[in-house]
Amino acid sequence: MSAPTEVRPYPFGEPVQLEIHPLFATLRQEEPVSRIRLPYGGDGWLVTRYADVRQVLADHRFSRAVTVGRDDIPRSTPEPARANSLLSMDPPEHSRLRKLVSKAFTVRRVAELRPRAQQIVDDLFDDLERTGSPADLVQGLALPLPVTVICEMLGVPPEEQHRFRDFSDTVMSTTAHSLAEIVAARAALEDYLAELVARRRATPTDDLYGALVAARDDEDRLSEAELVNLGVTILIAGHETTANQIANFTYVLLSDPDRWESLLRRPESVPAAVEELLRYVQLGSGAAFARVATEDVELGGVTVRAGEAVFASIQSANRDDSVFAGSERLDLTRETNVHVAFGHGAHHCLGAQLARVELQVALSSLLRRFPGLHLAVPASEIPWKTGLLVRGPRTLMVGW
Repeated sequence: MSAPTEVRPYPFGEPVQLEIHPLFATLRQEEPVSRIRLPYGGDGWLVTRYADVRQVLADHRFSRAVTVGRDDIPRSTPEPARANSLLSMDPPEHSRLRKLVSKAFTVRRVAELRPRAQQIVDDLFDDLERTGSPADLVQGLALPLPVTVICEMLGVPPEEQHRFRDFSDTVMSTTAHSLAEIVAARAALEDYLAELVARRRATPTDDLYGALVAARDDEDRLSEAELVNLGVTILIAGHETTANQIANFTYVLLSDPDRWESLLRRPESVPAAVEELLRYVQLGSGAAFARVATEDVELGGVTVRAGEAVFASIQSANRDDSVFAGSERLDLTRETNVHVAFGHGAHHCLGAQLARVELQVALSSLLRRFPGLHLAVPASEIPWKTGLLVRGPRTLMVGW
């Protein structure tokens, strides 16, 4: 393959609902490792094929830690990668912090959370029925479910959950907020988490944050900055993506009534449907995390030089026809689904199993409680979030 010559502005355009830009399909076929220019920091490489994306995500020669504090590293957000964040570490530091948190997200522990997730959903649906049709499913289900679950895991009291919920969209901003607003929002969230740490020291608890404080104070296994930043990562990652996907999945199913009807006929297929929706739905709005080559690496027929930034497009990888037959079609009965929606390698999403439980409980419960669910406004009138790293409707009005 000849070296790419064209440098394309990236993202390729303003996101349109959940559509994936057609240029990704062209690049997978003709130029799977291409040059892009990011809004901040200059040029990098974009990787679009499934096999190459998995290589970038798993290959230790592509570093996240190198990006920390570097204003010259290409990125889509105004603020460079921050230190002491699980998302911006390489092994062994990454492995040390991940091990401290991973016990709370094992398959067994998450399975134990399913009844609580079901109870939260049932209570939310009771409220929806009392309020009556139509209702906003974002405020009525998609946001409060993952917010409540992750807050209870961390030990955030219900009356204080708004203190980080209000900051989340700002911290996840690309163009919706200024750098000053992003920095201020993060500082406010960190101040709140520092309050939680102080409370845990005064009155130890057995929740996740209580365990992390003990690991800091009694075992000296993480720094104070790492302790606070772990809280930031868990709180935001633990609800922002899942909340948007609950709304996105419901929109995708209701915008084509045949899809909703197929699940009504086969509710036992919800777990497989969730996996297919994870593959199919374009959650990200652009390149989120750069990885920097620490040495020259051959990738998709191109030599990525040491010091160059690479962006792995998970959304494009999940539409690779060489892996997913009929990849542009949503197939709720797809049997083999090796998608990379939760990433791959060392940074594979820690909360993947929790997200699966919440998505399964949400969809199964909607089918059972509201079989006649439908969009209460035309699909073209649904307002979508803009200027953020993730996509989702601002409101999703539904009737039943």
